[in-house]
Amino acid sequence: MRLVLYLAAAAFLAATGSRAAEFTGKNVSFLNYPGFPEADSSWGSIGYNTAYNKVYISVTNHRDRQGLFEYDVASKSIRLCGFIGDLGHLRSFEWQGKIHTQLVEGPDGAMYFGSDGGETREEELKEHPAGYGGGFFFKWDPREGRLTNLGMALPYEGIKDIGADPIDGLLFAVSYPQVHLLTYNVAKNDLRDLGRFGSGHVPRVIFHDGWGNFYYVDWRQRLVEYTHDTRKLVFARDSLPAFPGTGGERIITGITAYAVDKPSGVIYLITYGSKMLAFHPQRTGIGKVDDLGGIYDLEGRPPYNYYCPNLALGKNGKLYYFLGGHGSFAGEGAGVSLMEFDPKTRTKRILLTYPLSALSEATGSDIEDAEGNLYYAGRHDDSTGASMGETRASHPFLIIVNPQRGVQ
Repeated sequence: MRLVLYLAAAAFLAATGSRAAEFTGKNVSFLNYPGFPEADSSWGSIGYNTAYNKVYISVTNHRDRQGLFEYDVASKSIRLCGFIGDLGHLRSFEWQGKIHTQLVEGPDGAMYFGSDGGETREEELKEHPAGYGGGFFFKWDPREGRLTNLGMALPYEGIKDIGADPIDGLLFAVSYPQVHLLTYNVAKNDLRDLGRFGSGHVPRVIFHDGWGNFYYVDWRQRLVEYTHDTRKLVFARDSLPAFPGTGGERIITGITAYAVDKPSGVIYLITYGSKMLAFHPQRTGIGKVDDLGGIYDLEGRPPYNYYCPNLALGKNGKLYYFLGGHGSFAGEGAGVSLMEFDPKTRTKRILLTYPLSALSEATGSDIEDAEGNLYYAGRHDDSTGASMGETRASHPFLIIVNPQRGVQ
């Protein structure tokens, strides 16, 4: 059941003239999530399963209920798999506010993710008898349609993001709000705390290379590598590139999105300071980082003052991201703009601009199927209060983009 919000956006584009000639609204499709009318948001909780050719997304009412959805690429259908609390047999005091982590595929073909308290409830109620007990690791088996509760990580700490080693399945995660890096060996039920790596804000994105090395950033925005071969941490000597004048609150927040060019191994990164970077990983040690410039340029505005929590790489070698969210908007008409970035020429352009009533934010990193479709978890402002979530201010949906042809 396809959502026709983009029709309203198309009318807006016709009025503003911000549509690129060869890229139209037909290259983008929005899909509703069925069976969860009170859902109001999703937070990077999306991932693609190569073994079963399906996209998985978790959406939440941002209070106490999270739905797990499955989009079947072959049949182009979307369904509700169930609710995390029910599927994972959580008791009332084990409530979760949302799934914030990516949904990542392990070498066994299962999807792994972690749960979080949701900032307001977590920060106000942690370490309290009726407060937040802690986040859980989960495993979703697409073949059997079964969710396995793998247990809690750290007491009173949520799980903000997660990665799965493509070789042996080791899970790598970061906790909230104390920014502990964790490893979890599912087969051995072995959880290890590697210590605190930040303060003030939790950088959101974990990613890995083809050798199974995980990457995160510390409080100085230096890349930190958990090396697959040695099981040791390696710290980059220098911080990631940043524009002069970038505030410390943006430096410590690190990377908001990534996309991997699998043939070359290059990993493209967007920082909270609005830089586009090309990271060249290597098996031993931390590889070089190329600064590709800013993600948007608006005269009279600081180059670091943009927001973008999503990124995907098209089969044409170009990067695609929705610019804007969390009160920071820079596109034409003060809406959210779909951008195209060519890493070879370092040029960028606006393809479409959506009013906030059609799209107010999109999240998701490196989600592409074999057909070249790119996927993002979107939401739009809901000023009518029709959404029944905690914020009563937005409505979530799945976004599909195909840069080279219309979305079927």
